[in-house]
Amino acid sequence: MTLETVHPVKYRAQARLAITVARLLILLSPDRLAAVLTRLCRGAAHASATEAGEARNVVCALSPRCTGQGCLQRSVAVVILCRLRGSAPDWRAGFAMHPFTAHAWVEVDGRPVGEPEKVSAYTVVHASHVRPSRARSRS
Repeated sequence: MTLETVHPVKYRAQARLAITVARLLILLSPDRLAAVLTRLCRGAAHASATEAGEARNVVCALSPRCTGQGCLQRSVAVVILCRLRGSAPDWRAGFAMHPFTAHAWVEVDGRPVGEPEKVSAYTVVHASHVRPSRARSRS
């Protein structure tokens, strides 16, 4: 099975766009990046673990930089790709102390997607949360 049979051309084009935009966004300060992602995800539905996992897989398949040590660009690209498809996972950046490790990842329902379980214990220092839009009541 190849990437072409698993992911339609449109999805791959969206993924390439997400990867490119993520490459630019990671140049921002961490606070600014979290603010941009929070704003981007405003009104989105919460992504399912399947949606976020599929987005992560296609981002990694298309970008050598996002595979392995490229966690910041990968996590931002996953958020953007999910958002392009109508949903969004939560984004996190944090660290562990022993040994010191910094990492960025996406979560769905408080669980890291495509990451080792130990990431759940990391101290989160920057985050964006999905806040679905509320239906406006007419008065």
